[in-house]
Amino acid sequence: MAKSKNAKKVLDSYTVKGTHKIVKAGDCVLMRAQDSDKPPYVAKIEKIESDSRSNVKVRVRWYYRPEESMGGRRQFHGAKELFLSDHYDIQSADTIEGKCIVHTFKNYTKLESVGTDDYFCRFEYKASTGGFTPDRVAVYCKCEMPYNPDDLMVQCEACKDWFHSYCVELSTEQVTNLDKYFCAGCSPDNHKRGNASFKSTHPEAKVCFQIRIANSYISLLQVPPHMYEFYCRAGKKDGTVLLS
Repeated sequence: MAKSKNAKKVLDSYTVKGTHKIVKAGDCVLMRAQDSDKPPYVAKIEKIESDSRSNVKVRVRWYYRPEESMGGRRQFHGAKELFLSDHYDIQSADTIEGKCIVHTFKNYTKLESVGTDDYFCRFEYKASTGGFTPDRVAVYCKCEMPYNPDDLMVQCEACKDWFHSYCVELSTEQVTNLDKYFCAGCSPDNHKRGNASFKSTHPEAKVCFQIRIANSYISLLQVPPHMYEFYCRAGKKDGTVLLS
């Protein structure tokens, strides 16, 4: 019996054109945008297939950048944040530029350094409605904003809430040398701006800090373990904000 001209073969892997990089189903990849001025798209490979003419196609599930969603980019969205969408597509494998890693939010906050091809995802996104899962996120600091892993934050020794350094008027240098910090509500001296004490070095300083250098991120201090799932923890006041 003659083989169908449209017969397709599922491939275990594909070597990215012009490179020695091998991608497989389940990998996250960078895909060339039609507009050369735009950054590459990010997608997760679901299946790799070859037709009778050896043309290779990939079935992908797209990640959206915050600015590509209906609500747009918000203040708490990280620079390397992506949303896993319900938008599937078939693309030529020739458009794959390389591999990347989309970390869970927990794993992203553990990284010692964040490279160009490192991203993170904490929400799923429904492209047709603009809805998110989960649809709420905890808020922190006196500004009541959700956690952005790119922002410098400091923890109050008493109430254990987290505050942006700029909201409590602390410089980067002050925070990196921080010994203890008490927010305005917990300060022993009841100072309006809170109270902080410093040492020249303090390896266990409870801060979360990443600084951007040439499109990469360097983690200056260890992130406290209870911040790994920061976005879903209710916080002291059990405050949340609706995303959609």
